[in-house]
Amino acid sequence: MARRYDPERRRRIIDAAIRVVGSRGIAGLSHRSVAAEADVPLGSTTYHFKTLDELMVAALRQANEGFAKLMSARGAFEDPQADLADELAQLLGEWLSGDRTGVELEYELYLAALRRPALRPVAAEWCAGVAGQLARRTDPVTARALVALMDGICLQVLLTGAEYDAAYAREMLARVIGRRI
Repeated sequence: MARRYDPERRRRIIDAAIRVVGSRGIAGLSHRSVAAEADVPLGSTTYHFKTLDELMVAALRQANEGFAKLMSARGAFEDPQADLADELAQLLGEWLSGDRTGVELEYELYLAALRRPALRPVAAEWCAGVAGQLARRTDPVTARALVALMDGICLQVLLTGAEYDAAYAREMLARVIGRRI
């Protein structure tokens, strides 16, 4: 039997891993569960990803794309006249509005780096990437502080189930930026 060429298989496996983590959590992630979700042979998952850590790295990178796309779509980060604190507060509001499944999934993978060292460079890449975008409007130290504050706000909202408070976020972000509102 000839081997079937399937250029999208790797991506389908990553998508399936994200769905598995979304529905069952990190504990439910295995090559077998991902193969079943992706409807591919078990050998395909282990061919593309020798270890679960490799699969989680790929899943985290892909999950991180969601926030990066949302951030890049906001041209105001490039506009020196735009109110950066307001723009960031709106961005967080968009990110946390509606179905939080994707945000929860991203944070679950992000926080998995606490126990899985292979994920730490990907988490660090995400932080550095966001800080790099923000550093175009602030200095690098302030940019890192803004990333930490945004992470903290998102985690508090996700962990407590509270509604996102845009006015509070805007005020705190403005304080870090150094301008009173």
